[in-house]
Amino acid sequence: MADYQIVMPKMGESIQEATIIRWMVKTGDHVEEDDILTELATDKVDTEIPSPVAGKVVRILFPDGARVAVGEVIAIIDTDTGAGEQDEKTAGSPGQNVPASPVTDEIQAPVAPPESPKGANGTGGPSPAKGMESSPFKPETGPRDGRFYSPLVLSNARSENLPYAELGAIKGSGINGRVRKQDILTYLDARKSGPTETKRQPPPAPVAEKPASGLQPGDQIVEMDRMRKLIAEHMVMSKHVSAHVTNFVEADVTGLVQWRDREKDAFLSREKIKLTFMPAFVEATAQALKEFPGINASVDGTRIILRNNINIGFAVALPSGNLIVPVIKNADRKNLRGLAAELNRLAEDARAGRLAPDDIQGGTFTITNFGTFRNLTGTPIINQPQVAILATGNIEKKPAVIATPAGDAIAIRHRMMLSLSYDHRVVDGALGGLFLRRVADLLENFDTNRKI
Repeated sequence: MADYQIVMPKMGESIQEATIIRWMVKTGDHVEEDDILTELATDKVDTEIPSPVAGKVVRILFPDGARVAVGEVIAIIDTDTGAGEQDEKTAGSPGQNVPASPVTDEIQAPVAPPESPKGANGTGGPSPAKGMESSPFKPETGPRDGRFYSPLVLSNARSENLPYAELGAIKGSGINGRVRKQDILTYLDARKSGPTETKRQPPPAPVAEKPASGLQPGDQIVEMDRMRKLIAEHMVMSKHVSAHVTNFVEADVTGLVQWRDREKDAFLSREKIKLTFMPAFVEATAQALKEFPGINASVDGTRIILRNNINIGFAVALPSGNLIVPVIKNADRKNLRGLAAELNRLAEDARAGRLAPDDIQGGTFTITNFGTFRNLTGTPIINQPQVAILATGNIEKKPAVIATPAGDAIAIRHRMMLSLSYDHRVVDGALGGLFLRRVADLLENFDTNRKI
């Protein structure tokens, strides 16, 4: 028998794990090269994994729904087509032939339901399972307390040699009490400082309990889909991590509107795509990011990472009602025509479910367009680990005071609101305000004689 190992592929620069949505084959099936083996999901993109070889599926190592680290073996295919039947121990349906490997044991720990306000140990967290109190966290075994732990958390626990009881007693700040990397680091810092230092710390602020959602006659229960759960977790995490501040400016974009009205029909006839305002918004934002690199940044603990590339993400509403953020790579190196083409391609692929994992990776700044829904503006939540997000509002005709050679006059102008939410941990009001004002100035001084 010649075994070929199918491993979880790396599907993006920063992707460390993926979820197996469903297997398209079962143990014992014969597959040809390029037959689809499984459907995977990363943060927001689903993708199919074809078989690189022909043969017989002899083992499926993870069931549907398992979250698996990149590089882990997920299935084994026997490429020797003349091989006999496998031992009964290797037969079965997906999820029934899972070996007791370290990663399998850890990844398949079920997600626990929401904890009650006080756990059995009276600390507000889960009680350690019986027999775990003094067991060391060995690499060949995993926690059995019913909580879900990501591969990153498990790796940190191993490196610090945390006993089961300590890992299980850490109160998680993630959704449903999920333990995050920062929770472990905070716990380790507190442990190193010792009891004397701990006593000097002020008592933790009381945490408000989640209000009960009592059902009333006629109410309908709709379960969150996978993407909505990810969005919810990401949004709560961002508000928990970053000190959000939002600034607003109003911009006079009359020249931009008149330019687009003049060019849009010829552009549609020539390029076969609509000319929207977004290419101009992205161009102005990219220029401002070059001038204010402190906004084109990320936070890593106490380090500020100033990004070399300007990769601008933009929010796209999907038919399901969810949002996804494709990324225009190197937006500062593209002209208006190139930006329009890339915006159109990514938006169409997003709505059709054709985005590749790389299409949503590597963003350094995000724009969300509230004007699409004729909203005046909004206060968007930062797309972590970025430090700011720009919101563009609806363009409306308004009376405004303008300066003329004969003096001030009231005229009808096209005006819009811009808002910038930024992380006040690393972006001060001066930097955020100057950047937002610069974006507005670039839009107000748009060259109406330019061709596209």
